[in-house]
Amino acid sequence: MTSINAVQARTDLFKVIDLVNETATPVTLTNSEGKNAVLIGEDDWHAIQETLYLNSVPEMTESLIRGRDASLAECIDEADVKW
Repeated sequence: MTSINAVQARTDLFKVIDLVNETATPVTLTNSEGKNAVLIGEDDWHAIQETLYLNSVPEMTESLIRGRDASLAECIDEADVKW
């Protein structure tokens, strides 16, 4: 993970924002007091929030694993799904 100090981050803020969004790589913003922060892109933030939500739903993880491991023969045809 890339680290830059807060002064440099302020100077290059738009470049840092572009970096985290284009590379999906978090950047640690450091300061002299050791109270650091992490900057991530908005898409990554939403993905993290969705993952946390799905993991908070009882039995969701187990359901997803069962679905992932199911053979195609166990699945219903897409045309038979009632929306």
